[in-house]
Amino acid sequence: MRDLQVIVATLQDKGAHLAATEQPVDTSTAAGKAFFDMLGVFAEFETNLRRERQAVGIAAAKQRGAYRGRPPRIDMEAIRRRLAMGLSATQVARELGVSRGTVYKAKAGSA
Repeated sequence: MRDLQVIVATLQDKGAHLAATEQPVDTSTAAGKAFFDMLGVFAEFETNLRRERQAVGIAAAKQRGAYRGRPPRIDMEAIRRRLAMGLSATQVARELGVSRGTVYKAKAGSA
């Protein structure tokens, strides 16, 4: 909602206004501005409802044991083994196709 208002304020500061061709939105009039604000409020409301429903669904799935998240794609143990063999973080990263940051995270996890 705030982003929409910032956009409209920016347009007004530049001497322009927003006029939709298929909706009764024209920010140069009080009625058009009110309608535009109402559309923004309803969009924000729907987003919040969707977020709440998603959280309830995730909680229910976790309770059933059906929600485990995405499986890990990086084998942290493989990284640790290579580090233990004396390879540098850069060598391990290149060999396994991961970032050096990931290598350092694996290293920190083993300490």
